[in-house]
Amino acid sequence: MNTFKTMLVWMTVATSVAGCSAGTELEMIAGAARQQVAEGNNRFAMELYQKLATSEGNLFFSPYSISTALGMTYAGARGETARQMAEVLRFPTSPKVLEEMDLAGRPMTQEEFAQAFGMIVKDLNAQGSQDKYQLSVANALWGQKGYAFLPAFLKLVESEYGGKLQEMDFRSAAEKARQTINAWVAKQTNEKIKELIGPGVLDRMTRLVLTNAIYFKGNWATQFKENRTRPAPFTLLDGEKIQTPMMNQKSEFAYAEAGDLQILELPYVDDELSMVILLPKALDGIRQLERELTSAKLAAWLAPRRKQEVIVSLPKFKMTSKFGLAKILASMGMPDAFSRQADFSGMTGRRELSISAVIHEAYVDVNEEGTEAAAATGVVMKLTSMGPDRTPVFRADHPFIFMIRDNSSGSVLFLGRVMNPKSKE
Repeated sequence: MNTFKTMLVWMTVATSVAGCSAGTELEMIAGAARQQVAEGNNRFAMELYQKLATSEGNLFFSPYSISTALGMTYAGARGETARQMAEVLRFPTSPKVLEEMDLAGRPMTQEEFAQAFGMIVKDLNAQGSQDKYQLSVANALWGQKGYAFLPAFLKLVESEYGGKLQEMDFRSAAEKARQTINAWVAKQTNEKIKELIGPGVLDRMTRLVLTNAIYFKGNWATQFKENRTRPAPFTLLDGEKIQTPMMNQKSEFAYAEAGDLQILELPYVDDELSMVILLPKALDGIRQLERELTSAKLAAWLAPRRKQEVIVSLPKFKMTSKFGLAKILASMGMPDAFSRQADFSGMTGRRELSISAVIHEAYVDVNEEGTEAAAATGVVMKLTSMGPDRTPVFRADHPFIFMIRDNSSGSVLFLGRVMNPKSKE
């Protein structure tokens, strides 16, 4: 058996109605498919959060970026590898996923899934191009010159995800390729993520790099006034109190309560994207909240929210998170993708690639004006053989969960928690 190893590095993402015109019917079908993909992605987001939440400290990541990157790789997966990936990532190409999501109809094909996912990518970029806020999702392929990838795979990734192939020389200039790819990621994330791929990750055996990057910068629809920001105590999980800059305002926001939980939605300009904050009433309630957090629970918590006047206190915070995901994803039920049993023959026509590492880095800055967030994902592969009448007070002075959502599709673009607003990690 040939023991020569090839590396693939990859970063990081109905029913008809009588009387409808053919065009309208197709739009409805496409919209339903997009919603299935978004719902599946959100389920995966919450399940991945459960795994990552076992660590200590602040946490921030882009489940959307991870799903996009894995989605591009899934385009080349076949057989048992494809089945495991679809079930773990909650892609509606799996009969089991449709059953668990209580959805009727047949599973999507891999091509139909790529088209539906591609619509979300295109919609987000279209929203971000209207000068209301900055939002961009970028994908690219970096392949070894002369390496034979299947044209169908390259065409699908480019047409649906926008990932166009760029030829590189990993064999004799791996470090130069690493610098080129990192420069691309830095540019796409407005210099917030400068070195996703560390030294030594690429070498002469690298054959393909699939890159995904997402960047968002938006102002609050109702901004906090800087002169109302005051130092205030924030209670850590162990009971210690620290002083941190706390932003304050009283205005109308979508708000709800669910038992021991407060839910607040802070919209960005034009209300197309929002930050949702889940704040347990108990100072040490975040662990219980994390155990209960699911896509279904989130939908139930958000459903009764209504606009009302709310007194809001929110800490300023900034953080960067970087971690590996390979072991976690394997433990969630897709081990074959990381083993000699991997089948990514849809990429090359041969069963010769497996995932050996998944790297993700994300950045967020929340202040009086709004939010700036960025993320990128990397995967390394090798050759294998209703609210109360009183004015609610929403004081986020203890650990909480937050997310940035696309209000159109419901997609969770970024997700995290604040355990210590003064910590940068």
